[in-house]
Amino acid sequence: MHINFPLLLVLAVAVTGFLALIDLVWHAPKRRRARAAYEARIDVADPVVVERMGKEPLLVEYGKSFFPVLLVVLVLRSFLVEPFQIPSGSMKPTLEVGDFILVNKFAYGIRLPVLDSKVLAVGDPERGDVMVFRYPNDPRINYIKRVVGLPGDRVRYADKELFVNGEKVPTSLVEVKLDDELPAGHPMQHIAEVRVLEEQLGDTEHLIRVERLARTPAPMEWQVPPGHYFMMGDNRDNSNDSRYWSAPSMPRELWGMVPDNYIVGKAFAIWMHWPEPKLRNLPSFSRVALIH
Repeated sequence: MHINFPLLLVLAVAVTGFLALIDLVWHAPKRRRARAAYEARIDVADPVVVERMGKEPLLVEYGKSFFPVLLVVLVLRSFLVEPFQIPSGSMKPTLEVGDFILVNKFAYGIRLPVLDSKVLAVGDPERGDVMVFRYPNDPRINYIKRVVGLPGDRVRYADKELFVNGEKVPTSLVEVKLDDELPAGHPMQHIAEVRVLEEQLGDTEHLIRVERLARTPAPMEWQVPPGHYFMMGDNRDNSNDSRYWSAPSMPRELWGMVPDNYIVGKAFAIWMHWPEPKLRNLPSFSRVALIH
């Protein structure tokens, strides 16, 4: 079952705020008038009675206590920074499974929580950005990939090489190593190699991972429509990204494209790493770094 946390947070702020407001404009003045009337009737007021008459109802007390905390969380999470955990290896070697990252929520514009409609344009995604967005085939799920194609771009992927607008994206070999994603005991464990390349995508230099023995997909080309983006994982042979997305309910020209209103924000930092299983591992801060 998927839980819509932003909606629950907005509802919690609304309910606790409503309780605090009702107390401010209705119940609190009634308590003050009742206490004043009581004190006017007698010569010496009983402190216990005065305290009881001024006491807030339990529900109101909880509402007023939680409202400012929930409001701060809502503002921070919706408009400034939101934390995420990396659940898969599709962005290796840039991001590892178990990385906890921070996402800038205003880099690409201020958006209303739940509705995700942009109310203030701040900036647009740039080629090479690492971006969190809602998965086009199931918007309830958040994905993280790298921006490869901007609106109007022509993207081609052939023989494990990336081309944007007819030009090959430059890469250089960093190292060749054994494939650490193969399970123990796999017959190819000691011969399967991985190339780690440095890729220059726009103004961003970053590492990508390419498996030598992985099946090479058929050459394909995409035209990115206005208001959409083409996304790819840095783990090029193990990433469910724009190259493979399709949905019968969507026009074919939009297959694989991320619409602007599905953008969540720009990933900018790793703040903690906590590998699975968490009950047998301790959090580590050895991977704390900015994301490029």
